[in-house]
Order: sequence, then C-alpha cells, then structure tokens
Amino acid sequence: MVQHFEEEVKRKIVALHVEGRTIKSLVDEYKVSKASISNWVKQYRSECQTNQDLKSEYDYLTENKKLKKQLQEMQKENDFLKKAAAFFAKEID
Repeated sequence: MVQHFEEEVKRKIVALHVEGRTIKSLVDEYKVSKASISNWVKQYRSECQTNQDLKSEYDYLTENKKLKKQLQEMQKENDFLKKAAAFFAKEID
C-alpha cells in the first residue's frame, strides 16, 4: 500500500531532519520509508538552490541546529566549571 503525505507533513519531516533529527527516528515516528525521507530531503535541498525563500528557510534551520549544538556544549562546559569551582571552594576551607 502506497502512502501519500501532504506537502506540509513532508516539509515538517524535512525540517526536523535538517534541524538534527535522524532519519531513523523520523521513520519510526511518522511510519514513512527511509527512501522517501531521503528523497524529500534531496528534493528540498535542490529546491533551495533556485528558490530564495526556501534557501533562507534552510539557512535558518541549519543555523538553528548549529546554535543548539553550541548551546549544549556551553551548558556542559558551564556544568563542569560549576563543579570545579565547588571542588576548589572546598579545598580552600
């Protein structure tokens, strides 16, 4: 049985992938084939080359992904520094 997905659903799945979700997690959640998602992503990237609005959206999504990763790294670093400060504060006492 062939499933047909609305363009809005396809775009949502592609956006989730561009933001960092794995294809496998999207396959499991949306019950769509890996090949379909790969094709949609490839088509979206191709459309971004000719459509300025889509390119801006793609750039926004990739920048968002990069910033989320950077935030996560900074949070880990901050947690480490808090633990180090607490450790050295104990040493001073």
